[in-house]
Amino acid sequence: MDYCVSDIHGYYELFCRLLDKIRFGGGDKLYVLGDVIDKGPDSIRLAKLLFSMSNVYCIAGNHEYDFLKYYRAMMRQTEDYDWVLEKLRGYFIDGKLLDWETVDKFDLLPFYIETNEFIGVHAGVPFRDGMLLPPEDARPERLVYDRVFKESNVLPKGEKCILYGHTPVRYLTGKDKILLYPRVGTAKDSQNIADYCKVHLDTGVALSGVLGCFAVNNCQCFYVNER
Repeated sequence: MDYCVSDIHGYYELFCRLLDKIRFGGGDKLYVLGDVIDKGPDSIRLAKLLFSMSNVYCIAGNHEYDFLKYYRAMMRQTEDYDWVLEKLRGYFIDGKLLDWETVDKFDLLPFYIETNEFIGVHAGVPFRDGMLLPPEDARPERLVYDRVFKESNVLPKGEKCILYGHTPVRYLTGKDKILLYPRVGTAKDSQNIADYCKVHLDTGVALSGVLGCFAVNNCQCFYVNER
């Protein structure tokens, strides 16, 4: 089974409970669509876990992008790498766990991922007249910061479903549940991802205590709650 999750934000224990709930195993894949870090207490612990799993695929969100901007600013100031690492460790609650290997893995994160079924991005993809533009041509800032794509009237017409997070769904619906946008004329509660033009994944874990993920193969949603 293939799964997608976004905006885990350092909630390591809750994420592990989610893996248990979906019975995630070696034959499964998990796509993490940005914002692994910040807000929660265990950003680096979580990142190290994700980076160590061969069947987990991560992309950058705006929080990783902001961290990398901070990192590059530090590197421009000095050649004292020990000083830089100490400054970077101060960026996180659990920063004592940060090492250069993990920094390098953050630095290598792509800004989107594309499979046969979907395009995964943190915030949104560029579009014109409802048609998607190639994400590889977009500036990283568009892919990680976009606040337009979340709007309910933005319904991309491309063949692939777009999976994204970035903005807590509660700001649109008042609920902390993954939001699916079916294509016109499709059956209600379809289990085929091709019947959806986009899926909004951010359950706002730092606000709600709810972390959700989406099963690509049958369009089921799974949730765990820390409260």
